[in-house]
Amino acid sequence: MKADTLEEYIQTDNLAELGALLKREPALANSNTSLGVSAIMLAQYYKKPAVVSLLLNYVDELTMFEAAAIGKLDVVENLTAAHPQLVNDFSKDGFTPLGLACYFGQANIADFLIANGANVNIASNNGFNVYPIHSAVAANQTQIVYNLLKHGAEVNVKQQSGVTPLHSAAQNGNLEILIMLLEHNASTEVRMEGGRLPADLAREKGFDDIAEILSN
Repeated sequence: MKADTLEEYIQTDNLAELGALLKREPALANSNTSLGVSAIMLAQYYKKPAVVSLLLNYVDELTMFEAAAIGKLDVVENLTAAHPQLVNDFSKDGFTPLGLACYFGQANIADFLIANGANVNIASNNGFNVYPIHSAVAANQTQIVYNLLKHGAEVNVKQQSGVTPLHSAAQNGNLEILIMLLEHNASTEVRMEGGRLPADLAREKGFDDIAEILSN
C-alpha cells in the first residue's frame, strides 16, 4: 500500500504528503514502482520537476538512466568514466541513456554521450523500436535532432506502427526539424500502418503548408 501511495503522490504532484511519507519511509524513494521504473523516473515521465527535486533528497545513488533523464551531467560523466559500456546499455524499460536524454531535452547530456561513444542508431529494446531521433523529434528538440543528424542518425528508421521521424515532425508541425530531416534525405513516401504518409498527418493537424511541402 505504501508503494501505491507513493505513486499516487507522484502522479498528483502532492509534495506535502509525499514529503511526509518519505520522512517516515525514506527507503521508498529507492524502490521500483508498479510500472517497472524507479520513483524518480516515474516522476520524470509524469513531468513533475518539483517531485523529482524532492525525491533527490532521498535517493541514495542515481543510475546512468536516471541521471541522463533528469539532467545530472556530473553523474553521467562519472558513471561513463567508471563504466564506459553504460552509454549503450538499456534501462529497465528498454531505453538507452541517449534515448532518454533526447526525449527529455537534455541536450548537454546527449552531446556528452555521443562524444563518448553512444550509438545514435540503437533502438529501444522494449518492442516499441524507438530510436534516439524518434524521441528527439517527438519532443521537438531541434538542437538535439541537429546533433544526431550531424553524427549519422538514420532518418528513415521506423518505430512501432511504422512511424518515421518525418511522420512525427509533420504531426507536430515543426517546420525547422522537418526541413532538417528532408535535407538528410528523409522519405516523404513512407507509409505508417494504416497507410498514412507524413503529409496526411500534417493535414489532419491543420498544418496545410507543411502538408503541401511534403506532397510536392
